Amino acid sequence: MRIPSIRALSAACLVCLLAACGQSAAPPPAGKGPGAPGAPAMPPAEVAVVTLTPESMALVVDLPGRLEALRSAQVRARVAGIVVSRQFREGSDVRQGEVLYRIDPTAFQATVDSASAVLAKAQATLMQATATAERYEPLVRANAISQQDYTNALAARKQAEADVAAGTAALQTARINLGYATVTAPIAGRIGRALVTEGALVGQGDATPMAMIQQVDPLYVNFTQPVADVLRLRKSIGNGSLKAADASQAATVRVLLDDGSPYPQPGKLLFSDLSVDQSSGQVTLRAQLPNPQGLLLPGMYVRVRIEQGRNDTALPVPQQAVTRNAQGDTVLVVDDKGSVSPRPVKIAMGQGNRWVVTEGLKPGEQVIVEGFQKLRPGAPVKAVPWQPRAPEPAPGKAAAPERRGRGKPRRPPLPANSPPWPPSSSTDRSSPGSSRCSSWSPAAWRSRSCRSPSTRRWRHPPSSSPPPTPAPPPKPWTRRW
Repeated sequence: MRIPSIRALSAACLVCLLAACGQSAAPPPAGKGPGAPGAPAMPPAEVAVVTLTPESMALVVDLPGRLEALRSAQVRARVAGIVVSRQFREGSDVRQGEVLYRIDPTAFQATVDSASAVLAKAQATLMQATATAERYEPLVRANAISQQDYTNALAARKQAEADVAAGTAALQTARINLGYATVTAPIAGRIGRALVTEGALVGQGDATPMAMIQQVDPLYVNFTQPVADVLRLRKSIGNGSLKAADASQAATVRVLLDDGSPYPQPGKLLFSDLSVDQSSGQVTLRAQLPNPQGLLLPGMYVRVRIEQGRNDTALPVPQQAVTRNAQGDTVLVVDDKGSVSPRPVKIAMGQGNRWVVTEGLKPGEQVIVEGFQKLRPGAPVKAVPWQPRAPEPAPGKAAAPERRGRGKPRRPPLPANSPPWPPSSSTDRSSPGSSRCSSWSPAAWRSRSCRSPSTRRWRHPPSSSPPPTPAPPPKPWTRRW
């Protein structure tokens, strides 16, 4: 029968396939595998390294600070009265002695007039007493009057002189109070908002604050530094690992604003406080900063960047080459044979995108910066110099995408030999070999000869527009009960 023969043939084919698979899956002979000694070895992986070179780097620290006005004076009422006028514009610059407020001077003028009258009376009494004493002087020598009368005349003259002095002082006091009725600027600077208005009663019982004047050019910058950092810096300078900044001139201070941008004009360090704040454990430092444009305002928080020392044998490494964890900081070093070994290091400070290593590395050693994913245990590597990447453009600076329809046509231009539009006759509106392009119709739209192959639009505009779509009939009105 045919069925057993077909089954036998299928079994024979299956045996042949299994034998072929067994031969293809057989292991290669000895000495021919990829791991055999005679097989070609894989090339070492390339890693980017940086060769350590000693550099002279400044010890620059960033500290938090706050701006303070060079001079600050609070304008107060020194006499009691009603404010009748304000003579300044809020937020403007004022000169020293410029009139700011006027207080009602009527009562003070009356006091001046009264003191003047008292002084005039005392002067008249003094003149009379002086004349009496002078007239009694020759009479007492001639024993025409008693000595007691002459003594009384001299005492009256002394009393009159004292009354004149008291009247003069009272008149001066009255004039001073009258001058206080005109409130002037004690210093030159920028005045803030007015704290009182016209019609307000000031100086009744205490000196009423009326305005604030501050000098904002230059400004003080008060910043603090932990006392532990100060002691560490002095210890490093003492053992010679750091060189102190030039003491012959004031240290330069740079200020960073809230947005991170540097202030264009540098300042100078004035002094460092000799005591430590007991509540925070920090030392206060003060610098002076020019502010000719008035960009900085008192009370602003800034970052102060100051150079406190210099290390002539610093070993900087890129920050991406250092692995930092709870156990410490480590780097991967490549020796002359291409072997990679981890190395624990100690970092003192950071400058930009680099760390300054103080212990664990030597000049001339190669530190891996890129290519960590290519490392294999025990496999040698090939060290290539590391090339820093160019900084990426800031966001928002990329070129704007080209907008459609600006700078290039929306559709391709017509061929040079295409007939002009509008056509001079009805025969020009149809394409060669077709007469259906002269008017719109579904048949004309389905015709390839009436459409442009690139834009799928009419090769020539039709003579008539498509018929408008009729509006749907209105719905019948029904009344709802």
